[in-house]
Amino acid sequence: MPIISPSMLSTDFLNLGAEIDMINDSEADWFHLDVMDGRFVPNITFGMPIIAAMKKRAKKPFDVHLMILEPEKYFEAFAKAGADILSVHIEVSPHLHRNLQAIKALGMKAGVAVNPHTPVSMLCDVIYDIDVVCLMSVNPGFGGQKFIDQTIQKIRQLKHMITDHGAQTLIEIDGGVTMDNAHAIVKNGADILVAGNTVFSSPDPKETIKCLKETGK
Repeated sequence: MPIISPSMLSTDFLNLGAEIDMINDSEADWFHLDVMDGRFVPNITFGMPIIAAMKKRAKKPFDVHLMILEPEKYFEAFAKAGADILSVHIEVSPHLHRNLQAIKALGMKAGVAVNPHTPVSMLCDVIYDIDVVCLMSVNPGFGGQKFIDQTIQKIRQLKHMITDHGAQTLIEIDGGVTMDNAHAIVKNGADILVAGNTVFSSPDPKETIKCLKETGK
């Protein structure tokens, strides 16, 4: 069954403690945390202090997605704040292999995020070094966007690459994941579903998480 990583960008920040408790008590596997700088993407979210505060209450791994320029300046700070998986965008990483090694040296799993327009073939030479590929299925920066259908083809391409190389890399889908498309996403090779609006706008978030989890059956 897929790993479910609810995106805390869609949470009710006035009731953040209760939202964390809900995720702790649900069948979700990770917390997905989107960090945006207003430069790489047209939005600003939260940073290390919020993540460190959440870590005190959370009982599951932190899947931190950096949508920022010059992410390498902050690897150590995010490790200290509590990141367990740290993903950087290939589009801002001219020295991607170096970044992956630096993330792992700090005790975190290393992820690479890929924008909708970026071909997955660019990952071929470093696929062995990547723990998680986060395929953006919307344009990054805002929650609640519609899933880009071409992502299904990219999942297939990436899955073939991983299989052909004998790598252990997991495929994560971030953006527009709903109950209507989750089964197809998993069927075509995704291992991790990031779901924000689908979970937190639901009248029963824990049941929605359970249903997303069962899409892999």
